Amino acid sequence: MNARFVGDPDAVVIATRTEHVVSAVQQAVDAGRRISVRSGGHCYENFVFRPEIDTVIDVSRMDQVSFDEERRAFAVRPGALLGRIYETLFRGWGVTLPGGSCPDVGAGGHFAGGGYGPLSRRFGLTIDHLEAVEVVVVDGSGKAKAVVATRDPDDPHHELWWAHTGGGGGNFGIVTTYWFRSSGVGPDAAPGDMLPRPPAEMLVSSVTFDWSSLSSSSFQTLVANYGEWCAQHSGADDPYATLFSQLQLAPAVAGSFTLTTQLEAGAQATARLDDFLAAVTGSVPHVETDRRVLPWMHTTTGWPGFSGGDRTTRFKAKSAYHRTGFTSAQTEALYRNLADFGYPGALIMLTTFGGAVNTVDEAATASAHRDSVLKPHYIGFWTDPEQDAEQFGRLRTLYRDVYADTGGVPVPDERTDGCFINYADADLADPEQNASGVPWSTLYYKGNYPRLQRAKRTYDPGNVFTHALGIRP
Repeated sequence: MNARFVGDPDAVVIATRTEHVVSAVQQAVDAGRRISVRSGGHCYENFVFRPEIDTVIDVSRMDQVSFDEERRAFAVRPGALLGRIYETLFRGWGVTLPGGSCPDVGAGGHFAGGGYGPLSRRFGLTIDHLEAVEVVVVDGSGKAKAVVATRDPDDPHHELWWAHTGGGGGNFGIVTTYWFRSSGVGPDAAPGDMLPRPPAEMLVSSVTFDWSSLSSSSFQTLVANYGEWCAQHSGADDPYATLFSQLQLAPAVAGSFTLTTQLEAGAQATARLDDFLAAVTGSVPHVETDRRVLPWMHTTTGWPGFSGGDRTTRFKAKSAYHRTGFTSAQTEALYRNLADFGYPGALIMLTTFGGAVNTVDEAATASAHRDSVLKPHYIGFWTDPEQDAEQFGRLRTLYRDVYADTGGVPVPDERTDGCFINYADADLADPEQNASGVPWSTLYYKGNYPRLQRAKRTYDPGNVFTHALGIRP
């Protein structure tokens, strides 16, 4: 996905079943070759393709989605793309997983990092529905083997299951199967009752803001209003729990930016959408360019409101979790940087968060960010390799300015709560970019990092699976 990274491995193994993965890992370990793994190809950093990698194990053809009668859970292979997962689950059983909005993301890393998406405020993270996982690991003697780990706390491999509820991809082994059944649902339930049922229809909306009609004051008011709305409506029982929105801020040179929203259709939907837009926009000039009711599947796999774009660009991204909206100093930093960015290829996506996500204790899963209300995603796109340094500089300056009061990063405190591992950012391990004194491991995993380290020592003591932000044994 990210054209910044081009690999030159000695071998790429296209695996189609677990036995292939075990064999490929064993051969690489025996020969002393460094391994990486690829599923959907959406990695934000060079975790798959980097000079020292000798063998890439590609599981993209392991893409089956089915109901496993023996385990009484839905089996999802790591190469299955999210769009296929949603269509298969919905058309077969009327259920879904609350995963991401980009349909060509692969299950492998998305789920391992604790994937979220448009239905997460209603149904939690994807890994909140994880029943079991099969992982190819390498023990202390250098032997590769497949291990099945389950949610059952009495399972001797329970810690390996826990590590895959947000511990990030490429850390412990290679996932070959995920099994899903919602927490509290027994194996005797009908398959159609084992996972969440999505709304039948969604009311969607797109609103455009023209930079030429905005002042510093109106821009900052808009961002502050959005953050305040998120803070006031982050409860799991809130009437707006099905509302998912992104304020997609673009630089002034781009000309305009959008507010994209969807919520469950029904008798109250129009009034709720109107109230939401009124609360966020206030008197800020805007134009609603799209409003219609669509079947849920269409909003998930066809409507372009939240889906990914060009797969041929170079990009760099950063992330944050917010427990509150933006401060006035932060909205001023956003305005100043976007007004002077000088290049149109950037987005700051401010995403509604919380709801059911926040009903889970932060130690119950490896995903520790369980009391945030807003999830910013900072990303810059370009195509010319000669622009790398310039584009990095723009994005880094913006991010450091927004979080200037906490060392240039969103440290876990009363306002912010760290970063999202699936939006991997190697800058966080660089003291020049992260002057907070808070290590990258705390930003991504908070107090769960020591437990992840223990799981790493148990299941990958030789550090066979590693990368720039890998769990350290």
